[in-house]
Amino acid sequence: MTSDAKMMAQMVGGAGFIAALDQSGGSTPKALAAYGLGEDAWSSDEEMFGLIHEMRSRIVTSPSFSGQKVLGAILFEKTMNGQAGGKPVPQALWDRGVVPFLKVDKGLEDEANGVQMMKPMPDLDAMCQDAKAKGIYGTKMRSVIHDANADGIAANVDQQFVFARQIIANGLVPIVEPEVNLKSASRAECDQLVLDNILRNLDALPDGERVMLKLSLPVEDDLYAPLVAHPRVIRVVALSGGYERDEANAKLSKNRGMIASFSRALLQDLRADMDDQQFDAALGNAIDSIYAASVCNG
Repeated sequence: MTSDAKMMAQMVGGAGFIAALDQSGGSTPKALAAYGLGEDAWSSDEEMFGLIHEMRSRIVTSPSFSGQKVLGAILFEKTMNGQAGGKPVPQALWDRGVVPFLKVDKGLEDEANGVQMMKPMPDLDAMCQDAKAKGIYGTKMRSVIHDANADGIAANVDQQFVFARQIIANGLVPIVEPEVNLKSASRAECDQLVLDNILRNLDALPDGERVMLKLSLPVEDDLYAPLVAHPRVIRVVALSGGYERDEANAKLSKNRGMIASFSRALLQDLRADMDDQQFDAALGNAIDSIYAASVCNG
């Protein structure tokens, strides 16, 4: 069986969750601050990205971080191109049984019609081919929905699927992520519009084309069950969206068939000044709790 086939089998049927390790330029200082490193710890963007890479390398080389509970990990481009434990990061992950994904979006446009669309991605084909050559299985791209504007949400989801088809054509599996802002005053209506527009786009996909979905935990439990069951969906994963881990896990456990793809909720107890044993213990506790929430609702 090829690596691609093994990765697909793991994503379709494996028990566990996806770690989101893809903080980019805008969110890196916040991630480092939570890790115990303030802005006085670096004096340039290069040093800042060096520190976040050290943190990610420490995570992916920790004993508790393996494919037994972590099905996949989403990487920032600089992380994909770096090393962990003396190996290229995608190889280091797959050697541990963790499927590597790459964040490909270039950030968000300003809000209009209640949503933030993704910025153009003129180099997407080249980025996908580079990622494929480095052992990456799939991609992730994020847009954001703030208000229940039907036209805005339709355009937002449609944009995701246009890029998704381009990614599929490059031999990778796209994670489509139209995030609903948890602070939205019209969250429940946003959730329903997201569901309707994703179903419309899924039904229009040609035979053989499949995607993964990364969605905010819905106001109504099990709202996304039709997506979990859809033949063109490989997996539906949930983002934590700012919830603390315990709350995110509790909400996830009420949505059958969804698994976690948490970032802050996974990393919230990790600190730079921990020794390796403390670090792995904290990471292992987080992994165990997120894994439990991801498998108890199948």
